[in-house]
Amino acid sequence: MAKEFLDKLNILIAETHIENECVGILAATHFFSGAALYKDGVICASLSPVGIGFKLGDQECEELIESGEAVPLKYFPNGHVKKGYALFEAPDLSDVRKWKQYLQKSVSLA
Repeated sequence: MAKEFLDKLNILIAETHIENECVGILAATHFFSGAALYKDGVICASLSPVGIGFKLGDQECEELIESGEAVPLKYFPNGHVKKGYALFEAPDLSDVRKWKQYLQKSVSLA
C-alpha cells in the first residue's frame, strides 16, 4: 500500500515543480503505510490513507483546523497530535495549485 502513496506523492511533487524552487535536498520515501517528503532529512509532508499532511506554522495550522478545512495530524489513531502539522483528509490531488502552496510552505519550514 505504501508504494501507491509514494507514487502519488512523487507525481504531486513533479506536477508542482517544487524541487525547482527548493534550496536543499528533497526526498520522498515510504513512511508507515504511506509516504513522506523530507527536505535535508527533515520531514515536511506526508501522504497516507488518512490524507495529506503538511508542516506549517502554528498559527496557520490552528486556523485551518478551526475552519474545518484540516484536522490535527496523528500518525496513529491513539497517537499524539503532531504540533505544527495540518492534515487534509480525502484530498483531491488533482488540485495542484492548492497543494503547491502548502508544499512550498512546508519545505521552507523544514
